[in-house]
Order: sequence, then structure tokens, then C-alpha cells
Amino acid sequence: MKIGFTLGDVNGIGPEVVLKALEDKRMLGICTPVIYGSNRIISFYKKMFNLEGLSYTTAQSADQLNAKAVNVINCIQHEVMILPGQENETGAQVALTSLEAATADLLSGKIDALVTAPINKHNLQSIGFAYPGHTEYFAAQAGNQEGLMLLMQGDLRVGLITGHVPVKDVAQQLSSAGILKKIEVVHHALKQDFASTSPKIAVLGLNPHAGDGGALGAEETQIIIPAIKMAQDKRILVTGPFSADGFFGSGQYQFFDAVLAMYHDQGLVGFKSLSFGNGVNYTAGLPFIRTSPDHGTAYDIAGKNQANPESLLQATFTAIDIVRSRREYLEASKNPLKRTEVASERG
Repeated sequence: MKIGFTLGDVNGIGPEVVLKALEDKRMLGICTPVIYGSNRIISFYKKMFNLEGLSYTTAQSADQLNAKAVNVINCIQHEVMILPGQENETGAQVALTSLEAATADLLSGKIDALVTAPINKHNLQSIGFAYPGHTEYFAAQAGNQEGLMLLMQGDLRVGLITGHVPVKDVAQQLSSAGILKKIEVVHHALKQDFASTSPKIAVLGLNPHAGDGGALGAEETQIIIPAIKMAQDKRILVTGPFSADGFFGSGQYQFFDAVLAMYHDQGLVGFKSLSFGNGVNYTAGLPFIRTSPDHGTAYDIAGKNQANPESLLQATFTAIDIVRSRREYLEASKNPLKRTEVASERG
């Protein structure tokens, strides 16, 4: 199985966590890693962090990989001045070049999944990157399909109805049709990518106390509840809207396969409070597989040998698991009898 890795911002902790993760020789037993970057950048960080256990080989393309080694595709041809901890145009250019080269191979099927290292969104946008973040970028690459940011750690999965949107704009971006679509996306992803035969989904409200019956806002009664009812009419097991604070605080999330939050911080505050450092970001609803760690560029610790690769490792394991689950699901879908047998085996 071929798993691609982008470098992210070269001045952040992206290269560090990728190389630390791939130094573990056990990784070669479960996948063929492909780093989209350059030998010079890899050599710089290998020496900086004394990663003596990391060995790699140069690959001319994803068609010519060494299955028993970490492969580096030299998509970054120019000299790069690496300044760990600094936000500058070089970091953005490396991140974009690595991302575009890896995405091209992902779309063409030359790699089975892609793990993306952290980017600085503001920095990338300063050089013309036209998207709020990775999620929107990959949705566009998939032909503007409905992508959904899904944060995961173990059995906890939190999806976002709206992604990288200013809080002041969230309410006006909500619609019953839009929420229904997100419910359908996560429902299908749970079945296809996580082998859940009868997934249960929780939906959070927008306002304090989920609107308190309309006293604290009308979005629940006018938009969110109608969307939930439409999904229920389609035989999707979805419940809500729940008040976010009580939902996470009381542990109700443990009774659902996924939770849908109305906006970024509503979902991520609860998620990261429960799983910080071990979470995975997955873009659900797309025809290809992309995961990433749940942290950012962390300029404050870049170059200090303090970055923990655990989230990057989990993102890699998750990508591999999803590839396998999706293959099994798609194969079973071709054969109704086999699909019934698989569902029976899973209980």
C-alpha cells in the first residue's frame, strides 16, 4: 500500500513529525511511504534531529517506488533556506509545491492515500492559495464534491457542518438542505470507511442550550430540527440538537458513532479537550483518502526537537485502515451476498 506524505510548512514541525514517524522500521511492514519534498530538505532535518535510524531512497516517480524503503520524490528542485520557527514565503512555497505534487499522484491513483503535514493557512494565501484550508482544497480537487472535516481519536469522531468560517458568518451559512447533506456524508463515511453497519449520529445545536426552544435563537427550530427530521425520514439514525457543553461534559458522545457540530470551535474544543496530541483529521465524503495530524505548524517548537509524531503516526494508521475498509466495502457492494456475510461477521 502506497502512502504519500507532504512536508507542510518547511519551517514548522511538519518535516520533523513526518521523519520521526518514518524512522520506525515497522512502518515499512504496513506501507510504502512516499515523501513529496527533496533530498536536501530531508537531509537537513535528519541531521538536525540526529535521526540515524532513518534511511531513504530517491524515486523518480510514484511509478518507480522501492517497496522496502522510504521513498523521496524530488518535486522541490530549487535551493531552500530553512529557518525553523519563521513564517515566510519559502515555507509557503515548499508547502504548496509538496501538496500539489502529492495531490496529482493521489488523483491519478498512483498512491492509495495521502497524509498531509500542517500548513500555515494565512501564509499560503499570501502566495495565492485560494482555499481556507486543506479540507476545501481537496473538495475542489474532487470536483467540488461535499467534503466534511472529521476529527477522530479512537471511537470519538467529530464532524463540522461549517469549516473554516468566521463565527459571525456561521448562522447565515446554515440551511436545512446543507445540514442534511453533511449528515448523509458522515453516514456514508461511517459505513464505507469505518465498517459501521448501523451508525448513530448526534447533531449539536448552534445557540446556547440548543436555542432553549427558541428563546435563545431560532436556528434550531427553523433549520436544524427540520434537517434532522429529513434525515430520519431517510432511515438515518440521527438525534439532536444537543447543547454542546452538556453533550461533551456528560460523556453523551460515547453513545454515538459520530457527532456533527455547527462550527469549527464548537466541535474542536470538545474534541481536543478529550484527545489533544493523538487526534486525526480526515476529509470524509471524497473519492480519495486524505488524513492529517490534528495540530498546526507549531512554530514555537520548530527546530527544537520537541515535536511529538504521535498524531502523524495515528493519521498514517487511520489512512491505511480506511483504504482497507473502503476496498472491502466496495468489493462487498458488488456482491450483495458477500456484503450480508461481512455485516454478519461484524455483528
